[in-house]
Amino acid sequence: MGCRDVHAATVLAFLSGTAALSGLIAAALLPNWRQMRLCTFNKNEKNVTVYTGLWIKCVRFDGSKDCVIYDTEWYTAVDHLDLRILQFTLPISMLTTVLALFLCLIGMCNTAFISSVPNIKQARCLINSAGCHLVAGLFFLLACVICLAPSIWVIFHNQEMNKKYEPVFSFDISVFIAIASAGGLLFTAILLFLWYCACKTLPSPFWQPLYSHAPSVHSYASQPYSARSRHSAIEIDIPVVTHSS
Repeated sequence: MGCRDVHAATVLAFLSGTAALSGLIAAALLPNWRQMRLCTFNKNEKNVTVYTGLWIKCVRFDGSKDCVIYDTEWYTAVDHLDLRILQFTLPISMLTTVLALFLCLIGMCNTAFISSVPNIKQARCLINSAGCHLVAGLFFLLACVICLAPSIWVIFHNQEMNKKYEPVFSFDISVFIAIASAGGLLFTAILLFLWYCACKTLPSPFWQPLYSHAPSVHSYASQPYSARSRHSAIEIDIPVVTHSS
């Protein structure tokens, strides 16, 4: 694996994380987290379906694509606990994903444009590519947990509402989009972890998450001399002059 170059694994992880972020944004904006279908026995009236999202609510008649009622202030009056929690967790998950993508991009740019041997005078200001990818993987994993847990809870809470009231509630496509996005974040995190585990065996401190000491030239280039030849430079024979009587 060419770890000193921008590898296909890191590029794939960045694209996967971007796709997962797009899915989270779509799930957060669509009014398709829960459906409530209201049926009527009057032949002169149409059945009504209420589409509930995190921020808006839409009411439609059967066979119509237009919203009869489009409530844009629904987010202030959400009375479903699971949706209220998602109003906080999904934005947090998206912000965490953006931070992880930013770190991943810094790591790739640093790998692409950095020289093989860094400037020792700027050792404390160097950006560690492997450290960026490792921390990005942790952020992706955290974003996955923050998004996945409340999204799955919507399914179980929907069953509880059907038992408590009437079986008129069903979860909608946004639940599947959010769960799929969480799976994409998990895949991205695992991909970055596998990439790091394959690269950390290199002797160069480039692939350590933190520097334990200031790097030197000996840390990046192997020396052709043996240990004895390096120490032989200080083994100097000092001649002793004696005066004979």
